[in-house]
Amino acid sequence: MSAEDLKDIPNGDSIPYDENEEEDEGVGPTDLSELLKEGTKESHDKAENTQFVKEFLKGRIRKELFKLAAVALYYTYSALEEEMDRNKDHALFSPLYFPLELHRRDALIRDLEFFFGKEWQDLVKCSEATSKYVERIHEIGHDEPELLVAHAYTRYMGDLSGGQILKKVAQRAMKLPSTGEGIHFYVFDNITNHKEFKQLYRARMNTLDLDQELKDRIVKEANLAFQFNMQVFEELDKIGQSIKDEVLDGGLPVYEGKGDIRKCPYYAAKLAAGGGSSYACHMAMALLRRPSGQIIMAACVATIAGMFAWYFI
Repeated sequence: MSAEDLKDIPNGDSIPYDENEEEDEGVGPTDLSELLKEGTKESHDKAENTQFVKEFLKGRIRKELFKLAAVALYYTYSALEEEMDRNKDHALFSPLYFPLELHRRDALIRDLEFFFGKEWQDLVKCSEATSKYVERIHEIGHDEPELLVAHAYTRYMGDLSGGQILKKVAQRAMKLPSTGEGIHFYVFDNITNHKEFKQLYRARMNTLDLDQELKDRIVKEANLAFQFNMQVFEELDKIGQSIKDEVLDGGLPVYEGKGDIRKCPYYAAKLAAGGGSSYACHMAMALLRRPSGQIIMAACVATIAGMFAWYFI
């Protein structure tokens, strides 16, 4: 699909995809999509290596922290989408205005209702780190709307990429309903193919009439967006230090069934820290949930019953 074809697609309309189009076809080193990709690599790596994200990817999710993260996302996307709506006709942003496909605010409201109930608005507030992020979004929305692309790129392209992995991890780790409650944020109902939509979005970015100086400012702003996200992660880590470890699956951290759980130092140390009797109880319950454990227990019961029978004969 050519740049001229992309310009002709009305905002919010269904997006036609060309299945034969290569992802990086015609992209040069001075195109905005490539400058953002290369210019934010270091920030992207740092964000992925924050404690919150690393624990998340391992399935060690504290539900209270996940709920607070959803709150932070709600305030962030509310601000971003408010400014996007305000600047939807701006020449340097309108080609990237896809409210039907991308907007997340309504999905986050559904998630917050699931976690906090219908009165969720009375129970949540914007945190300090999130407030700084929100203030920056409103600032550029009013004064430098051409920089909105940096925040839209950082958030939405991430949601359509790594966010899909986080969705699966969260659903499995917290045993969320298969119907999607609690993870609506990660579901893009109006995008049929994530890869092709990202391709289209990057192509649209590259049609923006930008000089090199403005491209450099957008890359700088995208790195700032990553910093704001990392500050939110760090804030969640600090909060997590004051929250008692939650028990998942009846007391055990998330375990995917691979290998012998008793040989894992993390599980052993984690459970042993709770005390001897508690540790024994947790291990017994863990074994009983596994077919092999049930067979062993049945054999033990049969053996003990046999001994009693022999004793009383």
